[in-house]
Amino acid sequence: MKISRYARLALAFAIVLAAACTFAGSPATGYHLIKKVSFGAAPGIGATREYFDYVVVDSAARRVYLSHGTEIIVVNADTGEKVGQITGDWKRVHGLALAPGTGRGFITDGDAGEIVMFDIKTLKVLKSIKGQDDADWILYDPASKLIFAFNGSSKNSTVIDPAKGEVIKTIDLGGAPEQSVSDGAGMIYDNLASTNEIVAIDTKTLTVKSRFPIAPGGQGTSITMDRKTRRLFIGGRKPTSLVMMNADTGKIIGGAFPIGDRVDANIFDPTTNTVAAATREGTLHIFREDSPEKLSVVETVKTEFGAKTMGFDPKTHNLFLTTSDFGPAPAPTEKQPNPQPVATPGTFRLLIYGK
Repeated sequence: MKISRYARLALAFAIVLAAACTFAGSPATGYHLIKKVSFGAAPGIGATREYFDYVVVDSAARRVYLSHGTEIIVVNADTGEKVGQITGDWKRVHGLALAPGTGRGFITDGDAGEIVMFDIKTLKVLKSIKGQDDADWILYDPASKLIFAFNGSSKNSTVIDPAKGEVIKTIDLGGAPEQSVSDGAGMIYDNLASTNEIVAIDTKTLTVKSRFPIAPGGQGTSITMDRKTRRLFIGGRKPTSLVMMNADTGKIIGGAFPIGDRVDANIFDPTTNTVAAATREGTLHIFREDSPEKLSVVETVKTEFGAKTMGFDPKTHNLFLTTSDFGPAPAPTEKQPNPQPVATPGTFRLLIYGK
């Protein structure tokens, strides 16, 4: 059967239109490396022992804070270029939180059990606040306007009034905390890696309100949240998985999704309804929250070994990951039966992924 020229054009247009509609309804994909920035060794003991941890993005100020051994490196969010540095007589820094309205930021020095307060504008250290051993993740809660530092081996949280720069309470958590997230309305949800559960903290009463098991996930380390749908996204290491949880009931939705080894950071992009989880094995896992009752896999992006800490810029949708070179793991010992690969001093770098 012969097809007229107009019929052929109509058919071609229909195919193109269908493809466009299909693409428009699909999640945003295609994360790839757009820039790599290398840095030297950290000062002091950081020159002989490479270590890096959390990445914090201040999108409004166009700054990215990189935790690196005995320093915080501050880079321009648009260029990746170093614009400042915060350092002191520190042992090993982990997390950083900014307290809007006070002009102050707070850094955890885990080995010293201290929280360092600094001036956001000048990057000058203002004072050191005595905290607890293994001070690790730290965040600002906008509902209470307080800073919460989470202390791994101490199994508690140090609460700080950022305006006064003073500790006002220590909350017993009943397990070793990892990363946490604030819902912005008076609740903080924290991973307890040692008990395989989420603990919900009321930031008005400064008490633990609820405990939710994360099974079939386990050993939760990373967490993010869709505040609109009240869904938590929890990354675990045993098993290596990501789960979606109802923040109000603790119900796990859709089971456990497999991810790479030793996840350490999750982010949620409310514009695209996507979740990203970064793992040490060098994989970036992207999911989409199709609805409050459904999570689906979008893509897995190959990054670099060790790139398990990550920050997110809501303006550009770029992801900022950090890593270094690694040498082989040392021989097992009775004290350390499962040694890990060792980071090479002076090889720390920032990886910027975009679309």
